[in-house]
Amino acid sequence: MRVAIYFTPPPDHAIVGAAGSWLQRDAFMGPVAARDPVEGLSHSEIDDVTALPRRYGFHATLKPPFRLSEGRAVSEVKDALVAFARSRSRTLIPTLALSRIGAFFALTPAGESAEIDRLAAEAVRNFDRFRAPAEAAEIARRRPDRLTVSQRRNLEHWGYPYVFDDFRFHMTLTGPVPENRQAIMEAVLRQRFAAFIDQPLAIDGLALFRQPAPSDDFVVESYVKLADVNY
Repeated sequence: MRVAIYFTPPPDHAIVGAAGSWLQRDAFMGPVAARDPVEGLSHSEIDDVTALPRRYGFHATLKPPFRLSEGRAVSEVKDALVAFARSRSRTLIPTLALSRIGAFFALTPAGESAEIDRLAAEAVRNFDRFRAPAEAAEIARRRPDRLTVSQRRNLEHWGYPYVFDDFRFHMTLTGPVPENRQAIMEAVLRQRFAAFIDQPLAIDGLALFRQPAPSDDFVVESYVKLADVNY
């Protein structure tokens, strides 16, 4: 079993519904009704390109997925998440953007956000006490020969390459999209998520996601609100 600490808006937020419809799965509720037809893309093409993010559900990674160390229980992580959230303030993405990161598309902040980066770094450190050391096969799957020096160091010490200075907050909408399909994919995503692009999004809650077995999808185990502040 693996667990992770992710940001996701609450289950009744409109963006969760839109993302669930696009991915054909909601991490809170499970499978959703068939998506509306998409001009220029077949259902099978969308299903293929959303297969990877569908398994994880709509989210932004803070503490990447990890196996629990021996003697640790999910209930302990849940309790730690409650304590963590109570001592951290809500923040805001002033402007949400649709971005292409490599060959995949995601929703990201339009600019840098030190507050979000700090929240992610604190989550990585705080929940690492529950993480079992990465096994050799897990390290190998990350292709360390293709990583930068800092990414390899992160992988060795934290079990994941893209933390701290290598972190980028993003909510994934696709897996890799072939280059000749990226323009149409971007146009479709801009249309489907038009109500949220160029708008603010509150970072006001965190979720503990759980993957019971390697072949299983991630599901929301618990959802906790961050502390109230005025922004």
